[in-house]
Amino acid sequence: MKTFFPSEGDIQRAWWVVDATGLPLGRLASVVATRLRGKHKPEFTPFLDCGDHVIVINAEKAVLTGRKLDQKTYYRHSGYPGGLSEIPARRMLTERPVRAVELAVRRMLPKNRLGRKMYTKLKVYAGPDHPHQAQKPQPLDAVALSTSRSA
Repeated sequence: MKTFFPSEGDIQRAWWVVDATGLPLGRLASVVATRLRGKHKPEFTPFLDCGDHVIVINAEKAVLTGRKLDQKTYYRHSGYPGGLSEIPARRMLTERPVRAVELAVRRMLPKNRLGRKMYTKLKVYAGPDHPHQAQKPQPLDAVALSTSRSA
């Protein structure tokens, strides 16, 4: 018996829309990263991009649990000496909530060219509206998926 490996033509990509209202950022990101990788599909192959497209709406309403709002810090470096910038999580979530969700998801994907390709299928919007109605995205209940694993 031969092992089945899907080719690019065999992969069916669905569109999902996730409402981030009231969801913890990490749990939201883990559900989205799983869909982007395609780990929910029976034909998942680690070295192929089998994932779906995911739209995250209401990113400004995602929450951080515990004391992360005051203790978590986002760093970035310009590449020049002394070019380290720090942004507290509270400021990041109020000023750039889309970037906070994107970073959380991106850091859960593989750190190689395959992960970068998967990341392009993520669309994040701060409000409830998105321009992808033509793709007919299906609603994804991230609350049920994130709590069912811990039970």
